[in-house]
Amino acid sequence: MNLSNRVKEVRIQKGWTQAELAKAVEVSRQTIHALEKGDYIPSLLLGMRMAKVFDLHVEEIFTLEDER
Repeated sequence: MNLSNRVKEVRIQKGWTQAELAKAVEVSRQTIHALEKGDYIPSLLLGMRMAKVFDLHVEEIFTLEDER
């Protein structure tokens, strides 16, 4: 299974830079960059922090997809 995300899309809709989002969720800008590229799978805590700062449900940002 793969985890896909809409982090970049939602971040841009909010008008935030990677650095602003990183500060809001207490990670590095590099972590946000890797997450947006799909190179990093976030912890549950980070996923929930993102949902909170975006004012969305976790499932609106992250989707678990079958590899078939």
